[in-house]
Amino acid sequence: MMEGSRTLRKLHPSRRDDIGDLVTRRPLPGPEIGHLDPFLFLNHHGPQTYPPKNRGLPFGPHPHRGFETVTFIVDGELAHRDSGGHESVIASGGVQWMTAGRGIVHSELSPASFLERGGDLEILQLWVNLPARLKFTEPNYVGLQRDDIPRVSTGDGKGVVQVIAGQVSGEAGAMESLTGVAMTTVSLDGGGSVRLAAPAAREVFLYVVRGQVRIAGKPAPAFHLAELEADGDAVEIAADDSSVLLFGHAEPCREPIVSHGPFVMNTREEIWQAIRDYEAGRI
Repeated sequence: MMEGSRTLRKLHPSRRDDIGDLVTRRPLPGPEIGHLDPFLFLNHHGPQTYPPKNRGLPFGPHPHRGFETVTFIVDGELAHRDSGGHESVIASGGVQWMTAGRGIVHSELSPASFLERGGDLEILQLWVNLPARLKFTEPNYVGLQRDDIPRVSTGDGKGVVQVIAGQVSGEAGAMESLTGVAMTTVSLDGGGSVRLAAPAAREVFLYVVRGQVRIAGKPAPAFHLAELEADGDAVEIAADDSSVLLFGHAEPCREPIVSHGPFVMNTREEIWQAIRDYEAGRI
């Protein structure tokens, strides 16, 4: 391992928590980890194949306040609609980045074409906390198709980094987040490797979606979240076989976290206010 690289503190396996017929795994929060400030929650849906004439995804209209959702469409399609008037259908390789801020109601459903013909589906959704100063920011939504997102080849030519936010090798991401979050997806062929910047002052989010990799020389199979030590400014990843990862980093909020269902705030009273606002139609 090169000098200045972070070491692996612990691997956290995902737990199965299916939602109806939707295969769902959740590594965060887990039995031994509540969050990786500001990264709060990850649901990994699929991989699975839906038959023709299926019911699709079950995520009808529901509210959020106080954080952001970043949704990665690995396979399949996802239709987004929200109370801010945003609407899109994002296909494989695309990303949806929604800032709930002061409050938004959205739905995430399978489009009619997917319900009719079926197909492969694999989608991940990550929740990223907002600091208190931004809890009530104006809601926003950005839908990115695969071709909207810059791609950077790894140094050995055996992988690609999809730069969603932040910078990789001087290539700016497709969007700039409110809080400077860096977020990528990384695809590596077997035998490929990559060294990615991971400043020691920032919290790293690293999840193995497919395949098996070695993180700082330690094996990490699919469906595992890697918790890293803050003992370096980069992370080294090597793929044992064809692999896909989510990788990002961000400044910690270092504030109290109080969550209840679809709301993430700083105090219990703010949670009750969010519930009252939703019931009164103010979200």
